[in-house]
Amino acid sequence: MTASGDTHIGDGPGEKGESQGFELVPAEMPLAMPVQDFGATPRDFPRRPLNIDQVARRILVVLLALLPASMAAHEMRRSIGLDGISAWEGVYLALFIPLFTWIAFGFATSLIGFLILTMGKGAGVRRHHVQFATPLKGRTAVLLPVCNEDFQEVLDRLSFMEGSLTQVMGGERFEFFILSDSNPANGEIEKRAYLDIREGFSRPVHYRRRALNVGRKPGNIAEWVERFGGGYDYMIVLDADSVMSGQTMARLAADMERHPHVGLIQTVPTVVGASTFFARWQQFASRLFGPISAAGMIWWAGSEGMFWGHNAILRTKAFAQSCGLPELPGRAPFGGHIMSHDMIEAALLRRRGWDVHMVMADDSFEEFPPSLPDLATRDRRWCQGNIQHVPLISKIKALHPVSRFQLLVGASAYCTSPLWLALMLVVLGGALAGVWPPSAILPSGGLLALTAVLLFGPKLLAMLWAMADPARRIGFGGAARMSRGLITDIILSILMAPVTMLTQTINLFGILMGRKSAWNGQTRDRDGMAMTSAIWLFKYHIMLGGGLTVLAVKAGTSVGWMLPVVAGLLLAPFLAALTARKDLGQRAAQSGLFQVAEPWWRTQNYQPTRRRPLSIDDAPVKASGMMPPTKS
Repeated sequence: MTASGDTHIGDGPGEKGESQGFELVPAEMPLAMPVQDFGATPRDFPRRPLNIDQVARRILVVLLALLPASMAAHEMRRSIGLDGISAWEGVYLALFIPLFTWIAFGFATSLIGFLILTMGKGAGVRRHHVQFATPLKGRTAVLLPVCNEDFQEVLDRLSFMEGSLTQVMGGERFEFFILSDSNPANGEIEKRAYLDIREGFSRPVHYRRRALNVGRKPGNIAEWVERFGGGYDYMIVLDADSVMSGQTMARLAADMERHPHVGLIQTVPTVVGASTFFARWQQFASRLFGPISAAGMIWWAGSEGMFWGHNAILRTKAFAQSCGLPELPGRAPFGGHIMSHDMIEAALLRRRGWDVHMVMADDSFEEFPPSLPDLATRDRRWCQGNIQHVPLISKIKALHPVSRFQLLVGASAYCTSPLWLALMLVVLGGALAGVWPPSAILPSGGLLALTAVLLFGPKLLAMLWAMADPARRIGFGGAARMSRGLITDIILSILMAPVTMLTQTINLFGILMGRKSAWNGQTRDRDGMAMTSAIWLFKYHIMLGGGLTVLAVKAGTSVGWMLPVVAGLLLAPFLAALTARKDLGQRAAQSGLFQVAEPWWRTQNYQPTRRRPLSIDDAPVKASGMMPPTKS
């Protein structure tokens, strides 16, 4: 037995015409993972008492969203419906009201998150500090699925995590599994790199590459559960670009041991590792704006949280009992393997009575795509996966209502883009047809002000939250640099919004027409892109920008209100090409633009025992916190 703790060394099973896999793994400890019958109610389906407190929270969020939406609907009704509502006007209102409600719901969630993080000890939030005196009893497997990644970087991140566990009480209860679905050529590179480094680890680090990539990532995890899940109480699932401190891993495992009714705890990962200008911008936005939105969502979701597929801990037996995914009948996008498996798995855990929590932690990290096209590629896969959920919302029996709502929200997020485009075309088409004068359909000054508050209010609230704490303010470079980053973010977000709108619209219709998304290794490193390639990639955006300008001029309406949309569409290639450059990212770093605090594992004086990630028992305090579990 080596330091890696492997007892089986050899090639995985292969079929004729297929390359053999390779593995260094412990003895198998099987655990049954039956495929779930979505059309039948589980026999052990629990009848849970109604949680009045949680219901009240959700009603409050809905009311906070409906209030501004009702005001906007009333204002638009006064503008265009005094003499009755025509068919054009009916279509306009049918598009405008749901879209405005969507924006209002996001603002309501952020407002609640802001109040929770700034007030800290509000009603329904309690503090409880957990001591580390009790040793961990259960065994935890840290699963690291990879597929055609830069394996040396994967090993570097794994080394940080493995090393941090040596300084944590109970770190010996953790083992790592690299679960590869890479192609044979990359598999050979992984094999050699792993064999070179495996003796240097202080705890077991196993490796397995499947000969056949069945079921993508969920199939990869399921294969591990069925072979080895019986030997581990918990499993921490990471992505290839994930990093999590040993302290956080131990705290998550301790949370699972103290709360036997919890099946999953999802951390809210922090974006790190940005080098291009685009990634630095998104890293800044995620660090500054993400926490208040996440805190609000945690507050109303309670024990019906979500799973994002990585940076989370799961109770292995609960996952095996609840989350065996069937292959859906029919063709893509609705048939085949379930792509956005994580949201379904969270819903299935809750279906069996397991609590699913989301928490905020300092030491949970992930990376972000380096450019706008790379983000669009990932977003297309998510779009297909979320659209696949639409028929499942009604087909899966015994789902919790909040789980159904979350699946609906995830799918509708991609439907809002074509609705925004349709709304603009209806406005311009109605003016061109003479249905209404060019100015009648445009929002009044008061409605524009309300819209601006809902769109940009969360950003301003996030800045107020960051300014309130000196350490957090210094992490963003101080008030001046933070303000400069906020203003730049708003300008770039305005330009990027119409680009995302058309990209998601094209993706959605392409998926509905049966064009499946590829699932290869993600592009995690880039330095610029050719302008000619960018122009060709965004040719439809340029065409739409020109078309909308022509429509606005012919309709006699002011081009001013269309300027942000048209500018974003026409400048899409330049925005994508310029923001994909690393030199601009370095200049931004040198000037302090989009400054964020460096994480623990990127500093030379890292001492993990000095940091205390919070547990699901803790209140959200200052820069980080976790919501208390909802009593079921």
